[in-house]
Amino acid sequence: MTREESTQKRLRRSAGRRKRLGWAASYLMVLPATLFLLAFTIYPMFNLVHLSLFKGNAMNPYKQFVGLDNYKNIFFVNHEFLPALKNTAYYTLAVVVLLISFAVIFAVWMFKDRRINDLAQTVFFTPHLIAAVSCAFIWSWLYNSNNYGLFNSVLGFFHIAPVRWLDTTETAMNSVIIMNVWKGIGYYALIILSALKAVPPEIYEAAKLDSAPRLTVFFKITLPMLSPQLFMLLVTITTGSFRVFDSIRIMTGGGPGASTTVLTMFIYDYAFQRNNALGIGAAAGVVLMVILILLTLLDFKGLEKKVHYQ
Repeated sequence: MTREESTQKRLRRSAGRRKRLGWAASYLMVLPATLFLLAFTIYPMFNLVHLSLFKGNAMNPYKQFVGLDNYKNIFFVNHEFLPALKNTAYYTLAVVVLLISFAVIFAVWMFKDRRINDLAQTVFFTPHLIAAVSCAFIWSWLYNSNNYGLFNSVLGFFHIAPVRWLDTTETAMNSVIIMNVWKGIGYYALIILSALKAVPPEIYEAAKLDSAPRLTVFFKITLPMLSPQLFMLLVTITTGSFRVFDSIRIMTGGGPGASTTVLTMFIYDYAFQRNNALGIGAAAGVVLMVILILLTLLDFKGLEKKVHYQ
């Protein structure tokens, strides 16, 4: 072997060693996140499915193997699961539509450089910084049916009969929806606003030269340019709305009747409040997990093609 061939062989060996070290370093960097994902996401998912096949409680979760009986129970025997699923779907649809719509409207309004918009951004974003539990207590006071409830006090000033906001089946769910929309609208509006400011101004200048109407500019230029952010908001708001719990737990407790009982409250009730019903709660949790996975896949398969990436 000549000296040149020996040198080339050492260089190849050194390059291969650096490549292997690079791969090892890459895997070591993602190892903590992978372990965290396995411990707190993947394992709980499989464990939830395993729990749903048994009858038991928190102290003895594997008391009796029942197979798919828990799933048969929630779909064909239990009269509380399907209404809870319906309430969850209504809540999610309303929150998604209202949050995205108002977020776009407020973002467009705050887009212009005006002094009042700096204050408006702070005012809109502040509720997002408040804990959901605190917001629920504050709005429970605002909705109170007694004389000290702020909304009814305002209605009384105009000689309008008080409204039982959280005490009737007609208004309870809508009242909770209003509170959660109020809390989240500022955060999502700022996301849309930042996306608006990233749109190249040349596009609007060209539309202005063509004398394009404002509505045409909004629907043909603004919305397509915002589609990546709107798609992200659709996925995150949908999954978050299906997991709503704390605000409903504090404001209505699932009532009146079962008008505001959602899937998470159904799961909590059967898993921790009733004896030997942990498996039923776990089965409902699996159903919720499957629904979220299917909705996310549906969003990515059906809507991502319409997303316009710059």
